Amino acid sequence: MQENTVVQETNSINQEQISGQNVVRVVEKTETVETKRLQEHYNFFGPVTFLYAVFYAFCMFRNGSGITFPFFLAGTLLYFVFSLSKLEITLKKGSAFYMVSILLLGVSTFCTDGWAIIGLNKLAVFLLVMCLLLNQYFDTKKWNLGKYVGSICQLVVMSFGELGKPFSDGKAYFREKGKVNKKVWYGLLGVVIALPILLIAAGLLSSADAVFRKMTTDFMNWIRPDNIFNVVIRVMFLFFASYALTSYLCKRSIPEEVKDRRKGEPVLAITIMSLLSLLYLLFSGIQIFGLFLGKMQLPVGYTYAQYAREGFFQLLAVSILNLILVLVCLSFFRESKVLKVIMTIMSLCTFIMIASSVMRMIIYIRYYYLTFLRIFVLWMLAVLFVMFIGVLINIYRESFPLFRYGVVIVTVLYLALSFSHPDYIIARVNIANAPGGDFSYLSDLSADAAPAIIPYMESLGYDFGAYELENPTDIMSEDTQVQWWGSYQLKGFGYYYLNHNKKRLDQTSLRTFNISRYMARKQIEERIDGK
Repeated sequence: MQENTVVQETNSINQEQISGQNVVRVVEKTETVETKRLQEHYNFFGPVTFLYAVFYAFCMFRNGSGITFPFFLAGTLLYFVFSLSKLEITLKKGSAFYMVSILLLGVSTFCTDGWAIIGLNKLAVFLLVMCLLLNQYFDTKKWNLGKYVGSICQLVVMSFGELGKPFSDGKAYFREKGKVNKKVWYGLLGVVIALPILLIAAGLLSSADAVFRKMTTDFMNWIRPDNIFNVVIRVMFLFFASYALTSYLCKRSIPEEVKDRRKGEPVLAITIMSLLSLLYLLFSGIQIFGLFLGKMQLPVGYTYAQYAREGFFQLLAVSILNLILVLVCLSFFRESKVLKVIMTIMSLCTFIMIASSVMRMIIYIRYYYLTFLRIFVLWMLAVLFVMFIGVLINIYRESFPLFRYGVVIVTVLYLALSFSHPDYIIARVNIANAPGGDFSYLSDLSADAAPAIIPYMESLGYDFGAYELENPTDIMSEDTQVQWWGSYQLKGFGYYYLNHNKKRLDQTSLRTFNISRYMARKQIEERIDGK
């Protein structure tokens, strides 16, 4: 923690004498240098936080993945940097990684239409923002995963207690400064007078120009009670949430110290881990000779393909369990050379399990093709593989920053997944294996898959004029619709794909512009015009 942020008075002890006895009363004070600066600069934090909330409502109102999303994240980081500047807190070097990653996730969201990736992107942004805030306000160099998770939960939950701070800080600020500046009152009066004049001028201009009339008509149609309520709720939510988070962070109530909890008897961990390691060694031997080398006799009725096409989810679960067990041993048990050796054996066996799961999944995909879940499983196995490399280093090198290593690895690998457009990969692989591909699954893919699906639809002779219908599946014959799940998949899936994506593709305003949806719509329109 920086020296200028030391708590002014954390505890003060008052002694009172009651009936001849000394009573010690502990008075908690959580006011820090930053809380005073927050209050002193209310003329900045109040209006700027409100403008930030309005900016959020503009960017995100019914627009989860448009071009405004990366701009909102950039605005969030600017708000963060200006807040630190007013609080006289220097931006740490480690914060740059979080900020760049957040911006990249914003760009990824703007470039994709896959609902799963968009949802995961937003979860990743939230976690990175929380880590950024904690890293900036606290010394987190020695924090582990448990400390981070606990601190994020504490930050989110305890910030609810700060929801009244905008009012109390505003009241204290204006009490200290005296009466509100007359310029503020004149500004508010000007707004009140300008509103009716503005409405009259807008009406006259609308009658004078057809384009302006259409624009104002569309705007007036948008002003509905449900829309206004939605926007007001969004503005209020982010205003109070942002101010409350800043207020709680300024209190620095989260302890920075990470207690050494490695007090457990190593014999207990050695017993549990050694028994599991013996089981894993036996299983790993079977994988090496049976699956990898194919030199073991398979169970009766099993072919090699059948044997290889099962068990990947179970192996993924065991690999995650092993990671948790090793981390628990590193965190809660005293150091032991024997325990280190056993954890190493378990880690090496986990590498074999990961390889076995990857091999099984790849063989399974060859038979049943790709889905998002199968891609995500392969991604998680890659994350586990790299994480266990860090775990092995941490077993023999206590000072290794395992959590920071994990954050970097998971973030970089997730960014690769996020920018890869999994829906496109799914469509390309499944179409390449036609006619046995899962076309019913393809029909539910997002606009990301259009560069693979649209050319394939064209090769099958689809009528792209169906896109101009309110429901593109109306072009299908009744017989084709009835037998859609049977032998007519090749005829029907494309129309269902157009119908599935039509509503989102028709969102063509500047605010909701999305690269993936634009490219998909462009491909469809080119084929409509080329008829």
